[in-house]
Amino acid sequence: MTKKPVIIGILFLAVILGVIVYSSMNLAGHRVEVCMNFKGQTSCRTARGSTQEFALRSAVSNACAQIASGVTDTISCEQSQPSKIDWK
Repeated sequence: MTKKPVIIGILFLAVILGVIVYSSMNLAGHRVEVCMNFKGQTSCRTARGSTQEFALRSAVSNACAQIASGVTDTISCEQSQPSKIDWK
């Protein structure tokens, strides 16, 4: 003797979870490895993103986080050209 609202609630929750999983899988459509040189140090990082621009910015930011110290250095590193960009 299952109540109809309980079944509808479970189905609704399953649909919502399915949409979340499906959309999460499609967000990382672009993957890139970037190497940054800054003040004699090199760091390479790989990132994924929904667009090429977002993936590239994320990889640059992650690489600079490893080799730059402080806000000024981080901004300077992120604005420099990557020494390597490899789209996967």
